[in-house]
Amino acid sequence: MDWKNFMKKQLKEPALTAISYLIPVVVAGGFLLAIGSIMGGASVANTKHVIGLWDAFSTMGGQILGLLPMVVGTGVAFAIADKPGIAPGMLVGLISIVVNAGFLGGLVGGYIAGWVTVAIIKYVKLPKIMDGMMPTLIIPLFASGIAGLIMFYIIGTPISALMTWLTHFMNGLNSHQLFFYGAIIGLLASVDYGGAINKTVFAFVLALQSQGINEPITCLILASMVTPFGYTLAFFLGKIFRKRIYTDMEVETLKTAFPMGIFEITEGSLPLVLNDLWRSVVATGAGGAVGGGFSMLWGADSHIPATGMLAIPTMTKPMAFIGALLIGTAVTGIVYFLLKKPVTAETVVKEEEDIDLGDLKID
Repeated sequence: MDWKNFMKKQLKEPALTAISYLIPVVVAGGFLLAIGSIMGGASVANTKHVIGLWDAFSTMGGQILGLLPMVVGTGVAFAIADKPGIAPGMLVGLISIVVNAGFLGGLVGGYIAGWVTVAIIKYVKLPKIMDGMMPTLIIPLFASGIAGLIMFYIIGTPISALMTWLTHFMNGLNSHQLFFYGAIIGLLASVDYGGAINKTVFAFVLALQSQGINEPITCLILASMVTPFGYTLAFFLGKIFRKRIYTDMEVETLKTAFPMGIFEITEGSLPLVLNDLWRSVVATGAGGAVGGGFSMLWGADSHIPATGMLAIPTMTKPMAFIGALLIGTAVTGIVYFLLKKPVTAETVVKEEEDIDLGDLKID
């Protein structure tokens, strides 16, 4: 067996695909819950009566976030088995919620559902006259039934026990360990700017949040914000110390990156990152690690897995998050400012030549 290809095609790519599908769901649910919480709304479990507008926002957000195990299970199974994997993937995710295996259960169950579906498609053969029954009856019935039973009786309980142990472990960390784990999360979540490493960390901390441990995902939220905030601080440091580190085009990029960073969208900073990659990685990693460490140490605890500054009203210790964010921003900004070389006159001329439209003719 080609293990390298197996790891990539059957393990890595399905997880990354599923998390890519998951992020819009997380953002939608997180924003709805954040807006409802800011306006004083509360999530309602059961009601036969009309509820207030902000209660409706909180309830909608809570319902979406509560189904994340199902979403990730469906995404992984779909990535492995295409459309036939949707039904069994959805089922194992729902079972994961029932047996309290959480997000991790949905993730693992998605692999089981996808592989079972592929096996049925490959090995179950019917007479030619019954081929039409495969996609409509045989595959969804047997794949869902087998994957569901595996989830119920084999992997659900051990994963639930693992998450319970992990919860006790995280709750028992001392202050030095809290800072260390927060720094690791912050470092890994920040250095590839929303790429594969960030998505892997996101899956891990989201699994912890499904068990009621909110501090790790708060580190990730912070780490996604220190890049645009730190770069903005570096710009003002340049003004104060008369060291020009950005070209005019990069300043325009910064005007977009900063407001995007308020909502935890790092991608607005990518043009700046790619212009000076190693300095960006060092500065961002330093700020993410330090900010994440203090965030974890001080117990900043976002109850939603996204939305940046909008998550603050859901925290029981909002000032801890703000303080850690300011420290992480300061570290990123100062390190980036110190590492960056001043913009030279040649760079400015080259930039102007690159955007010179004087020779453009329209017939």
